[in-house]
Amino acid sequence: MAKKHSALLMRTYVILVFCFMYLPIAVMIAFSFNESKSRSNFTGFTLGWYKSLFHNEMILSALGLSLVLALVSSVIATVLGTLATIGINSMSRKSQLIVNNISYVPVVNPEIITGISLMLMFVFVGQMMGLSTSLNFGTILIAHVTFCLPFVILQVLPKLRQMDNNLVDAAQDLGCTWMQAFWKVIIPEIKPGIVSGALTAFTMSVDDFIISYFTAGTSASTLAMTIYGMTKKRVSPEINAVSTLLFVTVIILLAIINLRENLSLIHISEPTRRSYIS
Repeated sequence: MAKKHSALLMRTYVILVFCFMYLPIAVMIAFSFNESKSRSNFTGFTLGWYKSLFHNEMILSALGLSLVLALVSSVIATVLGTLATIGINSMSRKSQLIVNNISYVPVVNPEIITGISLMLMFVFVGQMMGLSTSLNFGTILIAHVTFCLPFVILQVLPKLRQMDNNLVDAAQDLGCTWMQAFWKVIIPEIKPGIVSGALTAFTMSVDDFIISYFTAGTSASTLAMTIYGMTKKRVSPEINAVSTLLFVTVIILLAIINLRENLSLIHISEPTRRSYIS
């Protein structure tokens, strides 16, 4: 009886936690289909706000900038992060520990500190170079690559450690150069981690607001920054619509990441299972 009571309390607690996290989002999604601009009364179903959203040049421009920024920064972060991971994996255990702790700092560091420090660095460099304005698309791109790099390393490093290093030696013994072994052995082995890291970097870039706010200046405005600017006035249901689309996009990307991780685990465990059977 006590166990049933404890299980019931635990389930109730979990339900309350999920309601606390996702009920506001559910309300936002529901009111994105509201016929009127009311934020308290649902008067009828409509897709008009989504149609209006795709005719709003300001939002479309910010969305295009966010997608280009996320795509370019995720590609750069994935390439640099993969190469950095291979370099980290070749170090001694003590050196790996030091470098890994340093690379994890941007993950646990508050975003406002990262944003302010990058802004100060860009302003200082701009003044040293005699530039009238030092914050632009280039600075926000560098900032996004900077905070996306650790997430790529976190995804790729476990896959690299799972790989048998003897495969590279065997490929070289069979006549492959190091670059051929890199493309034909290392990359296929760590490909799931690379893809997961790229998707995570893309998601983090699209989702970011604080770091973008401090490093974009006045010449660039991401989707998150545009939505924040719109909330200073009367909140339009278009914000609910664009936030719903952004939420659905992030959920799809996270689902793809988790699905790829599960498939990679199945792929790794299948040979092991067969070896036990044989």
